[in-house]
Amino acid sequence: MPGQEFLTQVRAALEAERAELTQQLAEHGDVGFDENFADSGQVAAEQGEHRAIVGHLQDTLRDVDRALAKLDEGTYGKCEVCGEDIAEPRLEAMPATQYCIKHA
Repeated sequence: MPGQEFLTQVRAALEAERAELTQQLAEHGDVGFDENFADSGQVAAEQGEHRAIVGHLQDTLRDVDRALAKLDEGTYGKCEVCGEDIAEPRLEAMPATQYCIKHA
């Protein structure tokens, strides 16, 4: 199980990432598309790309929120498949990970 100092650093990193993701989602929410643009294929492609970006940001935010909840519950750092501790270097590189390297 990771030590308290490590968990404090992880919480700070996750909270900073959460703030950044929330800001990015807010910025992407203000995007408008010109439906009357002559090249409707380009508009459709841009809309698809936009939806993909927003979806990825939302998925990442859910992972960060889940990791923060696990910190609050005292279950952070356990693999959701096998229940074993996730190695600190992996948690350091990917603080919102849910799986040990074996189940990634």
